[in-house]
Amino acid sequence: MSTSHHRSARARRPENSRSFPFLALIGALVLALGGCGLAGGSASGERTISIVATDSPPYHDPLEIARQQLEAQGWQLDVRYVTDIVQPNHAVSSGEADFNFFQHGAYLQTFNRDNGTDVVPLFYVVGSPAGVYSTRYDDISQLPDGARIALPVDPANNGRALHLLAQAGRLKLRDGAQVVTTSQRDIVDNPHRYSFVEVDQQTLTQTLPDVDAGFLFSRQAIEIGLDVEDSALLREQDVDAVPYRIVVGGRPDEVGSEKARALQAALQSPPVRDFFKRFYGDWAPLPWTEDPQAQLGQWWKDGGR
Repeated sequence: MSTSHHRSARARRPENSRSFPFLALIGALVLALGGCGLAGGSASGERTISIVATDSPPYHDPLEIARQQLEAQGWQLDVRYVTDIVQPNHAVSSGEADFNFFQHGAYLQTFNRDNGTDVVPLFYVVGSPAGVYSTRYDDISQLPDGARIALPVDPANNGRALHLLAQAGRLKLRDGAQVVTTSQRDIVDNPHRYSFVEVDQQTLTQTLPDVDAGFLFSRQAIEIGLDVEDSALLREQDVDAVPYRIVVGGRPDEVGSEKARALQAALQSPPVRDFFKRFYGDWAPLPWTEDPQAQLGQWWKDGGR
């Protein structure tokens, strides 16, 4: 079971009172003030943005920066952090949360397809390149026959590691195999007899010491102290590939909404840019001027290649 926590609390209303005439008078005043737009409850709700995010780096810092940016403009940012990759889209789809911040576009597209949801990629935050890493070997040529390699179990990422291995000539995939749908079933030649351990993407870092090599997002490699470029056995060359850019997701009715525009401005602010430059280095891709709905829609139409 995943864990989550809220960062805001709501005051409870008093349950009992015998001063009925007094309460009636107060109720009338509240209604009158509400008609003038002064009632605190509705105004507060309208100025609250709720978002579900992954409880791991580098998601906390941008949201804390965004919180400060939003508070200066009269918004309250209500963040709930979770430790799985299923809750956030269901929370948005059901209306439990306004937005989520945890996934790249390829994962979102495949999740919608597989779960019948219609979460929309509202805007990009940062690219999410990945690679194959090892705590035992320094070069892909050292990986022995029969090596155990950890892969993320979700379809949108499972094929990324397999394609990296295929591009390096370590195995062969079926002709025409698409990255986001590739699985072990698409391996047509495995001369090194690699075996694959499929795990939840959130546990890839914990699994790495127990296998010969494993797929990691760059953020995960940084989190456990690996040098993204020097420590990778294999690394995606396109660090800003459209399908693997992290997006903020929301319901279709949030496209262009005041909340979405406020959140986008906060998460694409100079302090957030500075944070990502510190976290990732100079290669951090920040595709803030591009349209994820158009780009991902075309990518999906083209077969997810």
